[in-house]
Amino acid sequence: MEVYNNEVYDLLARDEQGNAVGQRRDVVTTSSGASQVPNLTYEPVCNASEIMQILSGVLKLRAQCPTLIHADSSRSHLVVSLTISTKSPDALALAHSLQRAKKDMKNSTCKQWWSPRCRRANPPSRHSADELTVSPASSPCSSPALSPCPSPRNSISVTPFRTKLQLVDLAGSECVGMIGLSGAALWEMSCINRSLSALSDVLGALAEQRPHVPYRNSKLTHLLQDTIGGDSKLLVMLCVSPMHRFITESLQSLAFGTRARQVQKERLQRKTNTHKVI
Repeated sequence: MEVYNNEVYDLLARDEQGNAVGQRRDVVTTSSGASQVPNLTYEPVCNASEIMQILSGVLKLRAQCPTLIHADSSRSHLVVSLTISTKSPDALALAHSLQRAKKDMKNSTCKQWWSPRCRRANPPSRHSADELTVSPASSPCSSPALSPCPSPRNSISVTPFRTKLQLVDLAGSECVGMIGLSGAALWEMSCINRSLSALSDVLGALAEQRPHVPYRNSKLTHLLQDTIGGDSKLLVMLCVSPMHRFITESLQSLAFGTRARQVQKERLQRKTNTHKVI
């Protein structure tokens, strides 16, 4: 997606002929407080190379315009949403351990196959201590299949693991006197600066733990509501210029990063995925 002039556009949408077109989308808030874009186009991927292949085509559709500073200046914020669905790795390790345990039980004596509860429910006849330890006849069941307490089987139910990673390339803050633009490009710059200001206000509200966080002041912050807030983890990487002529922009970027660093979230108690062994 890209946020261009305070509007969200689906860069993966295609027309009837299969040509890529930027389709305008809306942002809504679900009952759980997460932001969602209805009818957003998703592409299934299996590895990083497929992701980079899709991105290479998407970047050609992103709004760009040459300025006095950048030959290919981005005029929009690019948002890449990657949803990962898999099974917990703990479940896979547990399944392997169950397979090993089952193999060990096959090679063990009959005493190890059956649960002690079987003997408590049906106490065996009196035998010597050696017979109870060695002889298979010490069990009331003639075979494991007839035991009232069945042995553990390699059956496991696992809740699928689902998470979302959003990569956001923000358009840079610009000064009118340096970029040398006018007309429609000047309006684009105004929308970029206002959305960045709205993002800074959201980070400031989270850092100060205000009761109200102004997510809906911009389509950018509304889109990134569940990415910035909640129990999500936020990483901000700044790109500043070492040249002295851009010292004002560099200081503004560093102030933005400082505000993002001040955001401290309380650790929420999550329900861990339980593995049911039958």
